[in-house]
Amino acid sequence: MRILQNPLFLAIASGLLLGFAWPINGITLLIFIALVPLLQLEHNIRTDKKRFKALRVFTFSYLSFLLWNLITTWWLIHSTFWGMAFANLCNSLFFSILFTLFYWVKSQIPRKSAYVFLVAVWLAFEKLHLEWDFSWTWLNLGNVFSEKIYWIQWYEYTGTFGGSLWVWVINIWIYNRLQSHFQNPSIKSALTTLSLPLIAIALPIAFSLYTYQKVPLAEKKLNIALLQPNIDPYGEKYKLTNLELLEQLINQMKLYRDINLDYLLTPETYFAEGFGEELATYDSSILHQAIQNELNYFPNTQWITGIQFYDVYPQKNTPSLTANKVREGLWVDYYNSALQESFQQVPEVYHKSKLVVGIENMPFKEVLKPILGNVLIDLGGTVSSRVVQENRSVFSHPILNTKAAPIICWESVFGEFVTGYIREGAQFLAVISNDAWWDNTPGHKQLLSYTKLRAIETRRAIARSANTGISAFINAKGEIEQQTNFNTKTVLIGSVAPRDIITFYVRYGDALSRIAILVCGLYLLLAISGRIKPKNQS
Repeated sequence: MRILQNPLFLAIASGLLLGFAWPINGITLLIFIALVPLLQLEHNIRTDKKRFKALRVFTFSYLSFLLWNLITTWWLIHSTFWGMAFANLCNSLFFSILFTLFYWVKSQIPRKSAYVFLVAVWLAFEKLHLEWDFSWTWLNLGNVFSEKIYWIQWYEYTGTFGGSLWVWVINIWIYNRLQSHFQNPSIKSALTTLSLPLIAIALPIAFSLYTYQKVPLAEKKLNIALLQPNIDPYGEKYKLTNLELLEQLINQMKLYRDINLDYLLTPETYFAEGFGEELATYDSSILHQAIQNELNYFPNTQWITGIQFYDVYPQKNTPSLTANKVREGLWVDYYNSALQESFQQVPEVYHKSKLVVGIENMPFKEVLKPILGNVLIDLGGTVSSRVVQENRSVFSHPILNTKAAPIICWESVFGEFVTGYIREGAQFLAVISNDAWWDNTPGHKQLLSYTKLRAIETRRAIARSANTGISAFINAKGEIEQQTNFNTKTVLIGSVAPRDIITFYVRYGDALSRIAILVCGLYLLLAISGRIKPKNQS
């Protein structure tokens, strides 16, 4: 078919299939053929007689990945146009560089080895995308199954990297089976071409269903209230004082004073007046005393809320890499934090450790700051750098002695990162978030959907409080048991079951990605060295 020789058609086909496979409303099965047109495109360019082959592979694959990015994350424009453009253009660039590198490696080593390299380099990059300053993990392939939790209960062993591996293996297998079929078309060949990949899709799903049945749900329950204040972050939120925000909470919670609550969760940066609250003096602050007065009505309740803290440095020189210059001789460090308040107890604090690039941190600040000075990269929403906390910490209930993982918004996307809380003893995940920046788009729905993957990986129930929604209770199998409507002011009362089990994934983390890095490095060295020459191949 001539259309299968058209690189523009193949590039657009892969981009559309990737985009239309993505949650929330995607057709997930499309992901198993989404990369086949791209592999065919690389084959066509390799075997044609035109020049600039590597450049054409890069250009057409860039188009594919850009379409995928735009279809799935266009909603970032509601927060910032430049941030959306930066994320989509850069992410597409990274993926197209990987695919072009595969094209080059395929000309240096045998074909099967080149496909192993492609899978390995993709997984290695997904791991890098979880760790470096340009981290944008939204489109890691394993996330595509977040709405198909009954397919991927085995994530408790592999994490999302198992899903990425599954996607690439099936796509490469289908592509190669189609190549064989077209070379020798027959009914038998067609049946083989279709049946074997379908079995490779079905077997992991069957194992997942078996695993699902084996997951016990703990009997003990914690009673939790999730506050959804529904405050507009573009207008109302930052015009209110912290005491006014506390007063709004008190009014929302008055109806629940007679309920025996173990926990109360309120969203990320619920308290965000001005610079915030000074970290060093918070214990003696007016806000802390006012919160303690309200906790008179909830003496057995642990309150986990979002808050902005700050530290002030009255000095001439930069006190830290994260410090923001207010004026000459005055510097401020900001913290996006989770605060634990319990009646007549010393408050505890956890500082957000995975920051949103361009909004909460300057990427590669060590390199860029000497060049740009104290001016942050403006991606349409950058306000200031934030201080991060190197190690995870958990909040212990002073009466029940249960331990909660305080996870702040964007942090819930990072699988191995979340396992750090479990290793510190967390028995359930307390996620606080503010998704209101993206309006009623797929953004907040995708973030909730990805959060379910953390439940499966760690076998921990999740209580999630989001400013405008969606707030939810999720069990250890990744099932949403209760949830709120978006853009409503409400309180959701529910329960979670604390658990102490340690999964294989919690123990070993992203082991697949580390193996992939070793394999990628090995094959790349072989390609550079020329030790293993490819046969005549396409």
